[in-house]
Amino acid sequence: MVLVDGEVELAEALLVDGSGSTRRSSTIGLKSLSCVEDDRISGDIHGQYQDLLGLFEYGGLPPASNYLFLGDYVDRGKQSLETICLLLAFKIRYPKKIHLLRGNHEDAKINRVYGFYDECKRRFNVRLWKIFTDCFNCLPVAALIDEKIFCMHGGLSPDLQSLKQIDEVQRPTDIPDNGLLCDLLWSDPNPNVEGWAESDRGVSCTFGADVIADFLEKNDLDLICRAHQVVEDGYEFFANRKLVTIFSAPNYGGEFDNDGALLSVDKALVCSFQIMKRRDLGSSSKVQLKKVPKLENPDEK
Repeated sequence: MVLVDGEVELAEALLVDGSGSTRRSSTIGLKSLSCVEDDRISGDIHGQYQDLLGLFEYGGLPPASNYLFLGDYVDRGKQSLETICLLLAFKIRYPKKIHLLRGNHEDAKINRVYGFYDECKRRFNVRLWKIFTDCFNCLPVAALIDEKIFCMHGGLSPDLQSLKQIDEVQRPTDIPDNGLLCDLLWSDPNPNVEGWAESDRGVSCTFGADVIADFLEKNDLDLICRAHQVVEDGYEFFANRKLVTIFSAPNYGGEFDNDGALLSVDKALVCSFQIMKRRDLGSSSKVQLKKVPKLENPDEK
């Protein structure tokens, strides 16, 4: 699928229906899912449409397969419009088979700067971007799989003590500059801290393995599944396998030397990964990713 002149009406129709679909699926911020068959969980896509098609080749197309996407569908890549329109079309056609969470780039303040606004304006018009903004403001921000796997785009928040708090997030909404909603979309685990610390991103915060263990115990959870960070192998565990980061855009932005990954969760909540291998971009054009150092914690030795 490549959107061309004259198809803007189709995109707008998808947005109107897709916005309604995301609202109907949940009037609250937390999406509760049951794993009755294998679920596929995808991390960031960032407009890499061909890689999204490759992801569906690995995991199967809806409705044969169930999907949970963790956000960041737009920006950076060259085909954000194709990417988000295909996902919305699947959401409309199979609303119980595909679930779309909001990422930090599904925010007008961010995608106005990092490519999506310019793509909409160049290929169609600014009005289309504004309609997308209205749609993004309706997306849920977290999901819970079988009451045991807590999923979001970013991470935990010092303001989050109970999952019931997410139910109180009212939609549609902009993403604030701080607080619970901001942290769910922006925060990161940090192997070098205990407790909470400031983030190098200049937004939200970072949290240590001790925070994760405490949160999981208090809320009777097994795993946190999130996206938001490029990781070399497409996935990376943290905090003694209590948290996993998924990133599904191989060779991110055409600059990074990373694989992409798709997480599968079966009925017994056993996790496995399918890897979308990186391409050789040539040594002069790729950025080597370093492994995140492990936290010096007795539980991880």
